[in-house]
Amino acid sequence: MDIIDMDGQGECERRDAALPDFTACSTAAAFDPALPFQVQRTFDSVAAKEDGSCGHNVLIQRMRASLREAVAVELSVGARLIDLGCGTGLDAQAFAQHGYRVLATDGSAAMVARTRQRAQEAGLDARLRAVAVGIEHIDQLRGEFDGIYSNFGSLNHSANLPAVAVECARLLRSDGCLVFAVIGRICPWEMSDATLRGRLMRAGMRLACGATAMHVNANTLWIRRYLPREFYQAFAAYFSLEYYRPLSVFLPPPYLVDVYQHYPVLGKSLGWLDDRIGTWPLLRDMGDYFLIVMRKRSTSCYV
Repeated sequence: MDIIDMDGQGECERRDAALPDFTACSTAAAFDPALPFQVQRTFDSVAAKEDGSCGHNVLIQRMRASLREAVAVELSVGARLIDLGCGTGLDAQAFAQHGYRVLATDGSAAMVARTRQRAQEAGLDARLRAVAVGIEHIDQLRGEFDGIYSNFGSLNHSANLPAVAVECARLLRSDGCLVFAVIGRICPWEMSDATLRGRLMRAGMRLACGATAMHVNANTLWIRRYLPREFYQAFAAYFSLEYYRPLSVFLPPPYLVDVYQHYPVLGKSLGWLDDRIGTWPLLRDMGDYFLIVMRKRSTSCYV
């Protein structure tokens, strides 16, 4: 399998990374060692929905804007970026349109095909390339980049986060940065909603310390939710923590968008609270997602 860097050069062979056994800490089912392929099949099955109501949900767009703003603050226009888990390329297209050079990656061939189509339709082929490489196989990527971003919890599906950290350090220039949106462990809205509906197992799964299994379109999708500093520990050897903040503490998660839209005045007030006090101690460790920014240590070394 040939992997092309941003300059269209370089190739390497596919190498399957070893996957740890999640059985001991899973609260839902036995870990399937074919995890990357399960993820690929699952996201292939939902790719067609990502550009519709899922992709343009107003709460999703609010989260999306937060990540884009963070990247823009950290990296100037013209920077070379990697998008980990690009989906259908909505973020990659936006960054390319603003002058960034983006290598979009995803383990789902359907997602990558849509991203390539999007780049072609927008006339962005010179600034946006997409390759079918899942997060577990980014050791195949070549080149030097200024930043790496990942939106909407792609890294929550990784079975080997420390290995991802090593590869991110390898791919980034000195002082390069990471901007990730990660699914958090403490989401008051989801736990309250699940409890009120009598779905106590779902409420408990959100708090699980290990990986749990979700069933999507007849596929099993493994997910591990994190507290912000717990997530950072996998990257601490190579990156310093700049900051983290929650996404949607007071606002409901995207799947409850109907509640938000039914009470627009309340929704606006909740958004104000998220923006003003969401970063306070304790509150910043909650939320449906959290945004975390890290910078490569100048003394980083990797194998």
